[in-house]
Amino acid sequence: MRDPMSALTDAFTAFLFGKVETTRLPVRTSTGQAQAVYLPTAAPGLGDSGVIIGREVYSGKGYIYDPFQLYGQQLPAPHWLVLGESGNGKSALEKTYVLRQLRFRDRQVVVLDAQGEDGVGEWNLIAQELGITPIRLDPTAALDMGIRLNPLDPAITTTGQLALLRTIIEVAMGHGLDERSGFALKVAHAYVNESIIDRQPVLTDIVEQLRHPEPESAEAMNVAIDDVRAWGLDVALVLDRLVDGDLRGMFDGPTTVGIDLDAPLIVFDLSHIDRNSIAMPILMAIVGVWLEHTWIRPDRKKRIFLVEEAWHIINSPFVAQLFQRLLKFGRRLGLSFVAVVHHLSDVVDGAAAKEAAAILKMASTRTIYAQKADEARATGQVLGLPRWAVEIIPSLTPGIAVWDVNGNVQVVKHLITETERPLVFTDRAMTESSSDLADDALRAAELEAEERAAAFVEQHLSDVDGYGPSQSTVA
Repeated sequence: MRDPMSALTDAFTAFLFGKVETTRLPVRTSTGQAQAVYLPTAAPGLGDSGVIIGREVYSGKGYIYDPFQLYGQQLPAPHWLVLGESGNGKSALEKTYVLRQLRFRDRQVVVLDAQGEDGVGEWNLIAQELGITPIRLDPTAALDMGIRLNPLDPAITTTGQLALLRTIIEVAMGHGLDERSGFALKVAHAYVNESIIDRQPVLTDIVEQLRHPEPESAEAMNVAIDDVRAWGLDVALVLDRLVDGDLRGMFDGPTTVGIDLDAPLIVFDLSHIDRNSIAMPILMAIVGVWLEHTWIRPDRKKRIFLVEEAWHIINSPFVAQLFQRLLKFGRRLGLSFVAVVHHLSDVVDGAAAKEAAAILKMASTRTIYAQKADEARATGQVLGLPRWAVEIIPSLTPGIAVWDVNGNVQVVKHLITETERPLVFTDRAMTESSSDLADDALRAAELEAEERAAAFVEQHLSDVDGYGPSQSTVA
């Protein structure tokens, strides 16, 4: 019951000023009419055709992405850049993305696997599951007849061979070839290709010709034979590293017979190579050109070229120029290039800033996992991310990333199915410390709470099985 004094006060106030409080009757309406009152809080998705990644965090709806489906409509280029600190889910995203893409019959993937443990690359388990033997490039296996890729393989055009030789030398020397050294290399390459017809020419032939040039090559330019030999000496010394130095055994012979370039998944295992040595960009240059001339074909297949530790490519001017051409060329033939980098500063502050900017511009899709605040601000400035996205990047938890698909920016939780989990999370836990295992247990508990969401992904993936080359729509 109301206090008598309060009732008297309210009555007096109403007498002087009129009724001060209005009573509104309830309104009955439908949800279809009421939805206009509550405006949407999440951007529209990318459609329902392609590969499911997970769920959009704010709306909870499924997030589906496929560069081949979006190309020409929402994407000007099918290339993709993945950024983020270690341990936040980049590797899991790469692996599940490839596994889900391979459910389509018209997909083919090449992976440059630069990381690994226990003597094998981290893609080894997935390759085994699919019945694929990784192409393991290992200089220590030279005496055991390890895998070889020949830069002078006849499958590569003469122009491509010369371009590859120049790139190898320029990467190793750290500067471009001068005109005289370039001339010595060109005449040696031309002579080897013309004179050796009963077998594959190899690098040893080039080195030998540089050391002992033919008189005809000197006469053609009206110079002394000793001058031509001197011009090619530095080039010969660089190539000798691939023939008789620390990189021998991988590129100094005919291409190994039996490399299956028609397999759905091709894994180049580079885990035995020192990632911080000059050998890594040299290897990536050789593999890139070799693939350009032997793997990419006008057969209407959709191909994905995934490169881990991609800063080895983007941070070298000569290798970056080579891959820039590959990206432009491959786009017409259905190639999607996926570059995985830990820090954007590794790229934009490097020696190949101009070339790096060109490659980044071609990447219309950018996925950014957790980074430190200063790194996030620098990344946002370079990539043109909205302010709200930059502010949340440092606070992202593992498995959640900011996705920028040609200006469509969303926060996405990557979901992993029970079938994929044993392939994505390998035997690393067997060697972790107890604290790391506790963290893994905590993450596992969080994943259990999302089992229903993962089952949703599994259902979509099972619907994809059996699709033909012209069908790429998730039911």
